[in-house]
Amino acid sequence: MAEIQARLQSLSEEFTKLQQELQTAVQSRQKLEAQKQENSNVQKEFERLKNGENIYKLVGPVLLKQDKIEAESTVNGRLEFIGKELDRTDDQIKEMQGKIENKKGEIIQLQASLQGGSGAPGKVAAKG
Repeated sequence: MAEIQARLQSLSEEFTKLQQELQTAVQSRQKLEAQKQENSNVQKEFERLKNGENIYKLVGPVLLKQDKIEAESTVNGRLEFIGKELDRTDDQIKEMQGKIENKKGEIIQLQASLQGGSGAPGKVAAKG
């Protein structure tokens, strides 16, 4: 019975760790989603620009003039990278959710066996 309780404690700790990792992954995904939205807005602004209008990039405390093609290329590259990171993070989240469900199932089985093991002798004694 002590072995089962030790195993249950170990599973509970693993379960908690997986939940924390999932929370970190979800927060990471939220940041990526915000970055995607921000870059999409910049891309829309580029579409509204008229020919000959200037684009400036903030570098430290200085605004530097930037070529429109270069700026659009940079933003498109960022959006592509963010999209790939979102896909990777989504896969990671799904994997963690599966692991959490498996751990939860193991914990429930152990708890049931622990309760069944401690309740069974009492039932036998009551019948005898």
